[in-house]
Amino acid sequence: MRKTISLLVSLIFLFSTCCALGEAAKNLEADYGLVPSDTVTIPVFTEENMKQFDIPDNDAMRFMRQLQVGWNLGNTFDAFDDNNPKLGLKLESYWTNAVTSRELIHALKDAGFNLIRIPVSWHNHLIDENYTVDPSWMARIHEVAEWIAAEGMYFIINVHHDNGVRYFYPDTAHYEQSERYLSAIWNQIADSFADFDEHCILESMNEPRLVGSSHEWWLDANAAECRDAAECINKLNQAFVSLVRAKGGNNAERYLSVPGYCASPDGVLYSGFTIPEDSAENRIIIEVHAYTPYNFALNKNSSDSSFDLEKDKDKKSEISRFMNNLYQKYIANGVPVIIDEFGALKKKDDDLQARVNFTAFYIASASARGITCCWWDNHGFSPSGERFGIINRNKIVWVYPDIALALIQNSLFNRESE
Repeated sequence: MRKTISLLVSLIFLFSTCCALGEAAKNLEADYGLVPSDTVTIPVFTEENMKQFDIPDNDAMRFMRQLQVGWNLGNTFDAFDDNNPKLGLKLESYWTNAVTSRELIHALKDAGFNLIRIPVSWHNHLIDENYTVDPSWMARIHEVAEWIAAEGMYFIINVHHDNGVRYFYPDTAHYEQSERYLSAIWNQIADSFADFDEHCILESMNEPRLVGSSHEWWLDANAAECRDAAECINKLNQAFVSLVRAKGGNNAERYLSVPGYCASPDGVLYSGFTIPEDSAENRIIIEVHAYTPYNFALNKNSSDSSFDLEKDKDKKSEISRFMNNLYQKYIANGVPVIIDEFGALKKKDDDLQARVNFTAFYIASASARGITCCWWDNHGFSPSGERFGIINRNKIVWVYPDIALALIQNSLFNRESE
């Protein structure tokens, strides 16, 4: 009898424990909040309503499909303050009021993202005149990268807000200084991440441009200063590739990402842009940023908040046009392309459906052409800022689950992995 009671108690305990664990699991899933809204329709583009393109079947194209769809850990390790350069590790939360957590990385993987871009600014973390990076800063970035790799995800490390005459500035007058600075940073990054396999991608520069000039954001092929800048960017990209390949470990074969002028599509479509020579075969990814159409997606001063899939044909055509150009010049010739920054900021309380429509069409259009994309998430939710945030990093809750679902459900690469 005593054994029977004991067994009964054990079974009751086991049952209650399983229920509690199940409830905890449900609560954890519910806390992430990746549930579509009742008031929003998520368009899903298929082979029937989205033109498909011939994608060369080579290692690079297969690699890009493995990346699936990505997300930016924006305004985090790229934050800086030149008036207060001794903030050190505090800079991680300086712009977002959020410290990156292991659970955040898991939530992104759980949602269906397979690539995280980690923008990093380095110039506030130098400890000597040789541009030596503070070991604690490098270690923290390394830690987050390890969390991503542990999830089986891919990540991108770059040189972000260091574009300035004291660090790197792509013109002939500052070229020697630029190469000296970037080589010092790339040397340390390549050493630190040498043992990571192909899940680690290194990116040479973020939006290299003539900061403060009338040509900062627009490449004018007729302007001598723009042609000079484009040639300096070619040389810096080549220096980057040559340096990383010589660093040993897995750097000899890993994929490397390079932009043209200001990382715009025009920058890499410009006839003066050259792909770096490389000892590894077809391991260079062409990198662009495209907040297109600009007035809808990025321009806070524009009232344009419409993206109707039936009525806004010009906006759809603008997206298709630049993607077609990238496809024809690169993808069709077997060269991989990534749009590792794109998005549409929130302007009004009632523009969510438009942003979801945009996201669905954009990601479907890109993946149909073999192009991988990363949403720019700056954890921005304040009315006064650029509101690109879609997940609350402190609560680990999807604020705009419909946008996340539009990204995941419309990526051809995600469907292939199912």
